[in-house]
Amino acid sequence: MNPSPSAPSPKRILLGITGGIAAYKSADLCSKLAQAGYHVQVVMTAGALEFIGEATLAALSGRPVVTRGFDAGFPLGPHIELARQLDAFVVAPATAATLSHFAHGAADDLLSTLYLQNTAPVVLAPAMSDPMWNQASVQRNVEILRGDGCHLIGPEKGWLSCRVQGTGRMSEPAKIISEINALFLSGPSHS
Repeated sequence: MNPSPSAPSPKRILLGITGGIAAYKSADLCSKLAQAGYHVQVVMTAGALEFIGEATLAALSGRPVVTRGFDAGFPLGPHIELARQLDAFVVAPATAATLSHFAHGAADDLLSTLYLQNTAPVVLAPAMSDPMWNQASVQRNVEILRGDGCHLIGPEKGWLSCRVQGTGRMSEPAKIISEINALFLSGPSHS
């Protein structure tokens, strides 16, 4: 059944997944976003593919997952076509490497190139070990990204995959979705 012409089109979210163990939570986030009626397009880094498979995210989002910057399915390039008409650009988990790439404009993979092409609000959910999170360089990158207008959620304190307690857990999907919903309520999209 087609939606009526007056029905608003679903909000478009690009969900970037990077190479950290917290990528398993991204499957739940993707599922919950799709169930809430969002149009979810997943982009995965090479590192993310080491933790979770494309088939899982394709099934949960209902769309093919994009992993490469050069793809014949996107004649203008996936960094151009996937960034069009986005309502939010979400990266969960956002690793220390990803935060650094975004903060310094490095564009050496599809996700970082998409970040530079993107004009929609950006939500980042960092996840890493406690020592990594507390490094001065990572905190400088976080401040740069906040200054650039990115919305950071977390990381949280708790049990980490490195078998210690500390700050570095990716926020839970429900908290990330609350932040996304708050962005949509606060004003028009930036697409």
